[in-house]
Amino acid sequence: MAENLLHLVFGGKVADPQTLDFVDVEDLDIVGIFPNYKTAFDAWKGASQANVDDAMTKYVVVHLHRFMEPEKQ
Repeated sequence: MAENLLHLVFGGKVADPQTLDFVDVEDLDIVGIFPNYKTAFDAWKGASQANVDDAMTKYVVVHLHRFMEPEKQ
């Protein structure tokens, strides 16, 4: 069985589209947690494309597995 490398995808309004300074962290859109980068990337791409007309909305992929087992980096 392949090892799960968990990834979190979320997004929201940012103060500056070149940063990750989210304006309202209580109103973040949590897309989900995914078992590998490919499915997380696909979810990120879908959420990003759905909000393409709003330059102040940004979605990110967080590599949760790196936080859970930092010694494996």
